[in-house]
Amino acid sequence: MKPVIAPIHRKGFLQEDGILFVRTDGILETMIKAPLILAGLIVITLTIPIQTSFSSTRTLELIIQSDGSTHISSHIDVDSSNFELSLFGSSIDNFIAIDENGSSLSGDIIDDKVIVDTLGSSSITIDYDIHDLISKEGRVWTFSFDSPLNYSLLMPENSVIVGMSVLPNNMKQIDEQIKLELFSGPAQIDYIFGIISEPTTNPLEYTLDFMTAGLIIGPIITVSIVAAVLIKRKQSKSPQIHVVELPEKQSESKSLDPETIFSLRSDLREDDKEIVRFISENGGKVFESDLRKKFLQPRTTMWRAVKRLERLDIVEIYKKDLQNMVKLRNDLEEEN
Repeated sequence: MKPVIAPIHRKGFLQEDGILFVRTDGILETMIKAPLILAGLIVITLTIPIQTSFSSTRTLELIIQSDGSTHISSHIDVDSSNFELSLFGSSIDNFIAIDENGSSLSGDIIDDKVIVDTLGSSSITIDYDIHDLISKEGRVWTFSFDSPLNYSLLMPENSVIVGMSVLPNNMKQIDEQIKLELFSGPAQIDYIFGIISEPTTNPLEYTLDFMTAGLIIGPIITVSIVAAVLIKRKQSKSPQIHVVELPEKQSESKSLDPETIFSLRSDLREDDKEIVRFISENGGKVFESDLRKKFLQPRTTMWRAVKRLERLDIVEIYKKDLQNMVKLRNDLEEEN
């Protein structure tokens, strides 16, 4: 007769007749929970830097200039000595960074990013001009911007909005400018300068006005003709005096020739010399758009070139027919 072996129970195991059994209840639960925990950790990891980057900027203000550039001002909380910030484009001018005490801070711009030495400041204010947000086709200018947070936008003077892709949070008139409060996300605003009002006067009113004007002006014209005939008869009897008209004084001085400019600015780049020669060949002044067509350059590249010549006192830039006119100066002085 074989001895009877009683089953031995252990935690998590059941051994009977030499066979090992493993409980699966706890393992199944663990297999379900593990991926959920891992997914939660990944979400937390991805969310933390996004929240930190968005919450660092307190305010964002944009001002559209009449020449198509945009001035950007932002107030930012910082927590490191070398703070890196992504700019809203790569064509940057007039960059300034100051701390909460109004002291200037140094910043290195690389493409569309800037690294600011905060010198231990807790908050900084950044201002710069950018040429990447505005485009123009015919009379219509288009502002395109994708903002990470809510911001304010001040339109240029005498501008009229003709199209918007989003609804503003608020809109108000400040003198001759419109200020918009916009939500975060992509936005596109089309605008023009000035507005042509349509006449609303009834054509019958014009007819009556012309008849009234004829009754009043007709006798005056008749009297004037008679008086002119009498005066002419008297002048025919008196000796005639011939008046010689002197040539008008030339209003504008002739611009300097290119070789004189090159001698005064010996370190001028070759591509800048080509621009100077083209302006000189076209009477000393051309539209910036003509320069872009001539040298097949994008808007931002040509704008940097003419601004570089302006800083060297070679050209002056002014507005004409809502376009940038580039004119050679005639009072260039030799650099010290």
